[in-house]
Amino acid sequence: MGDTGRRSTAVSPRQEPMEMPRLALYALAVCLLAVAAAVVSFTQGSWLGIVWVLLAGLSSNMCWYYVKRGRAEKSVTR
Repeated sequence: MGDTGRRSTAVSPRQEPMEMPRLALYALAVCLLAVAAAVVSFTQGSWLGIVWVLLAGLSSNMCWYYVKRGRAEKSVTR
């Protein structure tokens, strides 16, 4: 059938906000710092910024991984 525009999962109005795992926060901090370092590096004309961009990509993937793993662990414990 067609899409009715309704949500497929019921969300409780009293649902508590999810607490972000500590490793995800560290990975997010590394990602933000790597992006800032890449911007500074490229504005100064250095090609070393490519390394910072790669590090930002890696750390952002780590952040998503730890967030999803934390959600999965919470759903198992409930």
